[in-house]
Amino acid sequence: MPFRSLVAVLLGGLFAPVALAVDNYKLCPESTPDADTPRGTITQHEFNDSKIFPETSRKYWVYVPKQYDGTTPASVMVFQDGQWYQDPKGGWRVPAVFDVLIHKKELPPMIGIFVDPGVFPKQLDKNGKPTQNRSFEYDTLSDQYARFLESEILPEVGKIYKLRGDSAGRAICGISSGGICAFTAAWERPQLFSKVLSHVGSFTNIRGGDVYPGKIRKTAVKPIRCYLQDGSGDLDNVHGSWPLANQQMAAALNSMKYDYKFAYGDGGHNSKHGAAVMAESLRWLWRDWEKDLPKAK
Repeated sequence: MPFRSLVAVLLGGLFAPVALAVDNYKLCPESTPDADTPRGTITQHEFNDSKIFPETSRKYWVYVPKQYDGTTPASVMVFQDGQWYQDPKGGWRVPAVFDVLIHKKELPPMIGIFVDPGVFPKQLDKNGKPTQNRSFEYDTLSDQYARFLESEILPEVGKIYKLRGDSAGRAICGISSGGICAFTAAWERPQLFSKVLSHVGSFTNIRGGDVYPGKIRKTAVKPIRCYLQDGSGDLDNVHGSWPLANQQMAAALNSMKYDYKFAYGDGGHNSKHGAAVMAESLRWLWRDWEKDLPKAK
């Protein structure tokens, strides 16, 4: 039994009945805006011309807040596995949370870019579906994915919307392999992304990601703010222990005095805990956004 649940049993026996709710997280209240909250728009797009990941095709979605005026460059947040994060009926409902927090001025007017991993349309798997490129794109420790965003996706979105070019105005988020991908993008390009949100991040040995705690401890501190989320019920398999890996990441960030926060619960390898703390994590990552606005020229 997880320690937290054991404590709940003991305290419950002494004072009051306590439900043994393991991984029983609920969507944050901000995921359901009230009728007076201005709602942003979401548009779906395809990108089939990557030079960084040749022969891949992918979908992506762009969220634009009602407060975007078309002239002032907007802050940007990129999400890996974009379909999951932007789906209004799914387990994350990030655009709805954006609507609420932007309306409350707890986030800047911010454009969300929700990018799916690439597939190879001409290479079919045994089920006749396009072969996935997700693990290669997300788990590889290199600047390749950061370059893909920097030279391909951000300019593509920038053809339509004015985006901030400074790292203080940019964040990146992902779950599982998308979580380590978010960290890698900021680690390799801190001048591109200064804020990282990782949900049950795969800091394990899928493609060598277990080296990060050691790299963090032996590398000069980079200008990255990092919010990690994981749970004691996360995966433990041939690649490693996800809970242990995330605890080691948090310890390394703490040792090097990074600006970080670690939300550790009793959840498994899913979106439940991350979605429950989505509003909290976004507020924390962007807490000083007004101070970081570019100075008018």
